Amino acid sequence: MHTLKVSLQTKILGFVLLLTFFITTLLTVYFMMVESKQIEEQKGRLALEISKTVANMPTIIQAFQTKNPSKTIQPLAEKIRKQTGAEFIVVGNKKGIRYSHPIKSRIGKKMIGGDNERAIVKGESYISKAKGSLGASLRGKAPIFNQRGEIIGVVSVGFMLEDIQHQMYMRLMKVVIVAVIALIVSILGSVLLARNIRKDTMGLEPYEIAALYKEKRAILHAVKEGILAIDEHGFIITMNQPAKQLLHINRKVRQTKVDQLIPAGFLYEVLDSKQPQTDAELIWKDKILIVNTTPILNEQGEISGVVASFRDKSEVEDMVNTLSEVRKYSEDLRAQTHEFTNKLHVISGLLQLGEYDEVIQMIQEETAMLQSQHKLLFEQIKDAKVQAIILGKLGKASEKKISLEIDTNSDLRPLPKHIKLSQLIVIIGNLIDNAFEAVAKLTNPLVIFFATDIGEDMIIEISDNGNGITGEEISHIFERGFTTKTNRAQHGFGLANVKEAVDELGGYIEVHSKAGNGTTFTVYIPKRGGESRA
Repeated sequence: MHTLKVSLQTKILGFVLLLTFFITTLLTVYFMMVESKQIEEQKGRLALEISKTVANMPTIIQAFQTKNPSKTIQPLAEKIRKQTGAEFIVVGNKKGIRYSHPIKSRIGKKMIGGDNERAIVKGESYISKAKGSLGASLRGKAPIFNQRGEIIGVVSVGFMLEDIQHQMYMRLMKVVIVAVIALIVSILGSVLLARNIRKDTMGLEPYEIAALYKEKRAILHAVKEGILAIDEHGFIITMNQPAKQLLHINRKVRQTKVDQLIPAGFLYEVLDSKQPQTDAELIWKDKILIVNTTPILNEQGEISGVVASFRDKSEVEDMVNTLSEVRKYSEDLRAQTHEFTNKLHVISGLLQLGEYDEVIQMIQEETAMLQSQHKLLFEQIKDAKVQAIILGKLGKASEKKISLEIDTNSDLRPLPKHIKLSQLIVIIGNLIDNAFEAVAKLTNPLVIFFATDIGEDMIIEISDNGNGITGEEISHIFERGFTTKTNRAQHGFGLANVKEAVDELGGYIEVHSKAGNGTTFTVYIPKRGGESRA
């Protein structure tokens, strides 16, 4: 079932809207509760202070001694009421009969609300809520004392609860306007934030980034090459398992400085130059690594890191050597085919000329030579891989007019599986080719091949009657790049490859040579894999 994917912009917008709405609603409710309490307390204190002030006015107290207290009290109370903004200031006697009221017709009537007892009886000043003749109100009550300290009346100053609620409503509207503005700003901010994030992520949604990350990890660990990536400060951000194996690292390396693990000069060079490097060599512990480095550039063209790939040079060389030797083997077979084709052409020509005796003699000589060679090759050397290599070299020797003989004492059974064809091609092929080159300019060039597996080792011996190798040259012949030939660019690798192949098989090589007396290479390879006795 396909899952609906929600875009990042929708997620951010929805989350910000929900969060902003929740916070603004919570703050608005809290603010209004606090504001409502403050307004009520403020109005209550104001009413109480006005009532106390009026109750302590000498004019008010003296008016109680007159026959018509209302005549003095009413104008004064109304004046104070208008100046303070109170809804009413009612002055009453001890029995609650009004001496003042905003509505004159209600003067002389009993005060309504039933909240005068604490002031008239106990002499307390306080704030109360009650419903009077004008409606529900918040009142400040204060007793009036005469000069002897006796309670003679009460002052009630009030603000209508409806007016207080209206004031609170007006405050609420201001808060709501601010909250709406904050919500609009949040929406705009969330849209801009989402766009900025999409720009940073190249328009990819989070689930797409997650998928790319999983794919990257799978690819990094699937490739055989080691991959290492660092940031612009030299801290490792990525390293796959093949890289850890090649560099002999067995711990987590993320956010580790790269020069704490390997010589990192080549990586810092790329960071400084912003130029890639190809096929550089890094010698690390027991291996020579081929390294390719590429800078990571951001949209502004600034370098933000380096990616390096590693390969074991020996693996590359093995592959190149194997391909080279297979190509040589193929050329040897073509040479053999070419030689026999030439002989067939000669036979065809002789037949056309009627030289039948010559044809018979040539066929008999060729047959005798082939029978002799094939008898030794197929009856005494029973390993198909070695047979194939020698057959190719026989054809090449025939083409070069070199006598390649198989020693009659050779005796070789099928070889163990750990000795591969590619290794035999490198060892036997290169040694025979070197022998061919050593005798190429002689009048009677001769190369002898001997092989046996009697005992614990397979022994291969190749001799030639060339000019031999000096003692000084023997000490260097297995060094890569060393050659006695004029064209050094094309030579100096064959014997080095032979040495590497023999070492891989756990064997060793002996060289016997004297100047002018030919050369013999003897190779010893254990029949049990990995048993070196060098």
